[in-house]
Amino acid sequence: MKQYQHGFLGNNVKVHFAGSENYEFASVLHDAGVNYFLFTVLPFIADQFGVVRGGFTNAKHMVAINELPKISKHVIMDSGLFSLMFGACKDVKPDEKFIRRWKDAIVEYVNQNRAWNVTCVECDCQKLLGTDLAWELRKQMRKQLPHNKIINVFHFEDGKKGLESLIDFSDYIAISVPELRIVKPKTYQEDVYALASHIKERKPGIDIHLLGCTQESILRKCTFATSADSTSWQQVNRYGRILGHSVREIKEEKVREGWENIKHLLVDLGIEPTDKRIYYYYYWMAGHLLKKQYASWCGNQD
Repeated sequence: MKQYQHGFLGNNVKVHFAGSENYEFASVLHDAGVNYFLFTVLPFIADQFGVVRGGFTNAKHMVAINELPKISKHVIMDSGLFSLMFGACKDVKPDEKFIRRWKDAIVEYVNQNRAWNVTCVECDCQKLLGTDLAWELRKQMRKQLPHNKIINVFHFEDGKKGLESLIDFSDYIAISVPELRIVKPKTYQEDVYALASHIKERKPGIDIHLLGCTQESILRKCTFATSADSTSWQQVNRYGRILGHSVREIKEEKVREGWENIKHLLVDLGIEPTDKRIYYYYYWMAGHLLKKQYASWCGNQD
């Protein structure tokens, strides 16, 4: 396999634990050894737009942009546009004016908090409003956030010509793996590797993010990428499963032992460690096990 230049986070892809808006959960993951996080800006600016936040809450510890960098080695902030267009807030029908205001709100949020150590995902609105607007907002964001690393996102709508322009423009580029899985279900794994390899060959110093991807076969081949992200850690409480196993398979005494070991952390966070909050331990366990798994697939996660 051809060797490519590595990115600023080291000599292998660093998997970011996505969905880390809730600082309580992120702290538990960090206690389990997790160093890389991704959160969405959506719940922090949604009130300005009258947006119903779907599954997002007003938790008192939801202070991601200020607190996450203190417990991590790298933090990515997503634009929240996917949720607006296709996810938890899909009933919102954002037009061009709305998207422009959304970009401005992101810039204001970052600058007000002086959060220049956070990497920001651009307003990749190609699917909804076309590539011309995406390019206009992309250039504006670079000028308005000169201190932040910005991830520009390649989508199928950009086409080959758009990809080449994106490579020339970007320092950090994302490949939407879920999108390729839908568009090319039979070949997407090979397509992701071919696309990532082409990007690196054209611009060896560029950083690559594998958006929404912790698939073993892809991570093992694309270790030259800088980062990836996944919400797999949430499955332990959402579906009661971790690494292909049911949590019911874990011996009760093992769960109790682990629960006792993290109670001190909850107390420090101002959370009363009653038995009904044992789900915090399951998140700790997921962080611990998944970090080890990702390390075995694509290198150290420290």
